Amino acid sequence: METVTAPESYIPILIFIGVGIALGTLTLLLGGIVRPHQPYRAKLAPYESGSPLFQDARVQFPIRYYIIAMLFVIFDIEIAFMFPWAVAFNSLGLIGLIEMIIFIAILVVGFWYAWKKGALEWD
Repeated sequence: METVTAPESYIPILIFIGVGIALGTLTLLLGGIVRPHQPYRAKLAPYESGSPLFQDARVQFPIRYYIIAMLFVIFDIEIAFMFPWAVAFNSLGLIGLIEMIIFIAILVVGFWYAWKKGALEWD
């Protein structure tokens, strides 16, 4: 038997969304009215932990920094996929084990490739 949800049951959700939008809009408008409108030179200067700026803020980072960051994200996602698998390990059976072995093998091949290309060298 199929249950049909009445439109009246959505009213609290709509009220919640409306209050959230109203509060967000109200705080933005109130902040625009209350904040000072005459910034001075020191206020417009870049702030660097209380120290004067000693070089241009647009420094070029080496490409290795981004490669290592991407590798970190990839292996972080791998761990995020392994936790649910470990929790449901008993119910997945042999097929689940084989699928996880294939998943890990693909990631190990990628890690090995990155290692051989020197992507993990920091110097």
